[in-house]
Amino acid sequence: MTQTTIPADLDRLVRVVIEELGAVARAPAGTTRCGCHGWLDECCPDRLRGVVQAGASRLGLHGGAGAGDVASMIDHTLLRPDASRSDIETLCREALELGFATVCVNPTWMSACAHLLRGAPGRGRRVLVCAVVGFPLGATTCDVKHYETRRAIFDGAGEIDMVINVGALKSGDLRLVERDIESVTAPCREAGVLSKVIIEAALLTDEEKVAACTLARAAGADYVKTSTGFGPGGATTADVALMRRVVGPGMGVKAAGGVRDLEALAAMVAAGATRVGASAGVRIVEESRGRQTTPDGRGY
Repeated sequence: MTQTTIPADLDRLVRVVIEELGAVARAPAGTTRCGCHGWLDECCPDRLRGVVQAGASRLGLHGGAGAGDVASMIDHTLLRPDASRSDIETLCREALELGFATVCVNPTWMSACAHLLRGAPGRGRRVLVCAVVGFPLGATTCDVKHYETRRAIFDGAGEIDMVINVGALKSGDLRLVERDIESVTAPCREAGVLSKVIIEAALLTDEEKVAACTLARAAGADYVKTSTGFGPGGATTADVALMRRVVGPGMGVKAAGGVRDLEALAAMVAAGATRVGASAGVRIVEESRGRQTTPDGRGY
């Protein structure tokens, strides 16, 4: 049998991923596994649910934090293909009024949003525009994602949320996945723009989630993000906890997909999220202020 030589960069990726998988698979000294799932205690969804029910929403969001602090964690999101200019204008107006971190929209709305938000700080801070790239399937090629990123930045994007090549990951092509992510993170670094890597966790095994997060970290991404909101499932506390465990404290973790109220946001924060993507951002902020909301999320 002829021995195959593994290229140095691929060998490096394989070793890093194996190390991370091993770290998640075995409990470090002084820690234990949960009896319900066999996971590390810090990643157990039942444990996290108990933490939230015991008051994590108060500890994580209200311990000296106001509604503005809640808003500053949220990417106010509108990615529906049928969104009109009027919808986008409303999104930007709400972002300015409530002080969301960004408005997250499709690339076709970059210039419009940048114009609407330019020079108009929201609640004392600048509201950025976040563009999605390779969205929602992640199945375009690296050069296309690279161009899409550069064009979005040219049009005014301050943050980029890209979708990984899920098929390449599930095929075990780690080098392609890292190159795919790097095609977006490199121009982001050059322009001083934040990059977030959507792993579409609902399509992945736990081992693949670990690999995806490890590759995002290796490619210099600023955040890992759970979901597009267009896949088979959205953010879960278990996935957020696992992602936080892999990337450590130095990277952001964004929970997106299905975060529709303050309780859900509190659960994601308790699990380790530092940013949340939500189309129900107005509802969440109004809840944090103790105001009732109508079914469309507007306060009254």
